[in-house]
Amino acid sequence: MPSYSQAASENSWRKPEIRHGVKQPRNPWSDGPAYITQCPIQPGKMFKYTILLSSEEGTVWWHAHDDWNRATVHGAIVVYPKPPNCYPFKYHQEFLLILGEWWKRDMKEILEEAIQAQNDPVSDAFTINGQPGDLYPCSKSGTFRMVVEQGKRYLLRVINAAMSNSLFFSISKHQLMVVGSDGSYVKPITTDYILIAPGETMDLLLEANQNPTNLYYMAARALVYQNIANFDINATTAILTYTSNCHKKPPSFPSLPFYNDTAAATNFTSKLRSLADGHHPINVPTTVSHRLFITVSLNSIRNETKTTLSASLNNISFEIPSIDILQAYYKRINGVFGNKFPCKPPLYFNFTADDPPTSLLAPRKGTDVKVFEYGACVEVVFQGTSLVLAEDHPMHLHGFSFYVVGWGIGNFDARKDPLTYNLVDPPLKNTIDVPRDGWAAIRFKANNPDVWYLHCHLERHLTWGMTTVFIVKDGAHPQAKMLPPPRYMPPC
Repeated sequence: MPSYSQAASENSWRKPEIRHGVKQPRNPWSDGPAYITQCPIQPGKMFKYTILLSSEEGTVWWHAHDDWNRATVHGAIVVYPKPPNCYPFKYHQEFLLILGEWWKRDMKEILEEAIQAQNDPVSDAFTINGQPGDLYPCSKSGTFRMVVEQGKRYLLRVINAAMSNSLFFSISKHQLMVVGSDGSYVKPITTDYILIAPGETMDLLLEANQNPTNLYYMAARALVYQNIANFDINATTAILTYTSNCHKKPPSFPSLPFYNDTAAATNFTSKLRSLADGHHPINVPTTVSHRLFITVSLNSIRNETKTTLSASLNNISFEIPSIDILQAYYKRINGVFGNKFPCKPPLYFNFTADDPPTSLLAPRKGTDVKVFEYGACVEVVFQGTSLVLAEDHPMHLHGFSFYVVGWGIGNFDARKDPLTYNLVDPPLKNTIDVPRDGWAAIRFKANNPDVWYLHCHLERHLTWGMTTVFIVKDGAHPQAKMLPPPRYMPPC
């Protein structure tokens, strides 16, 4: 089902856009990441995107994809079931909740300073629907309020558009039922809180079944593993209020996990399962033709005067080319990228140890991609490491949804861990948050011929090089071949 979106860049920022979670079958020309599938839209210029929906159903989103301009350039895409189909649940009304960040200064200046100083840009506040909430002095009068009616059920579409943190989210006195994530349905999960990584979406059901004369905070707090002196661990808040006009007490606050509670994070993530019923079947690859084991690491490069932060996949820090990879691939332009991204890291070691090998602190720079034949069944194991700093890593793959067949804490064991894979009802995702000092295994069928970006959705890690590109060759059938380019693509 095609639709169209026209993007214009009206200031000094370049602004390509992507449909995050929209697979764009055979149509990488409208995928959007700068220097991967297009060159940026230059100031004063326009570009029309063709959006091709396929199996998505639920909440996905769109955002800019060049430098850090997605901090403020983003929005929701809601995909309703195609008639006569309907949702596998009922609700009275829906609300959109976008979790984001607030910056008091111009993002372009902040990013340029961060690149020069080699530090991590830190926002001034987290937000719910653009407002930091009551715990910050600047926005109490504008705190978002969600008005509900006693006895009704509501669908909450939650998007984490924050730049650099996974977020715990909860509503005081109310349980949440998770029914969807990343544009796919999941088996209902009743929980007091959720963990949502940057790039992820969650569809939640809320029963309005509490005292209607009280007020209740919705709150989100960052999952942080760095020095908290450098980060805002305050919660952003919004208010759930019932239609009653009598509210005498201040809002009650929900119980949120502590800011570095790995157990709470993994406890929630481990519960996600595909709905996998007769109306919503799944098709998990049970045989694998290509296996990749990818270490996900922070790095540092030292010289006589300073230490430069970097990031890598299999110890390769991705270098953005001067023209987009899709153009180079389609026009057979040599020298833009290499096709030998490795299927394994250069060295196997105790990836989660406190004393990792210093030889891997400095990564190799390169623009290396991985090429697959059409129809290949691919398994990727992402292994987090403790190089420089152990963090969680929300890995996002453009052009596909994938099945999360396994995950764990510690080092992946190639003999034992595959025996525990869930091949019955694994969640179908486009973003998987690889746990701190842990691993995650995904499977997908390479049936979307194109150039597709793979990257960490923590923006600082993407900026430092924690990315690569998967290229799927054309298949034999006409419907297995890349669509031709539009008449106009933004020039480099």
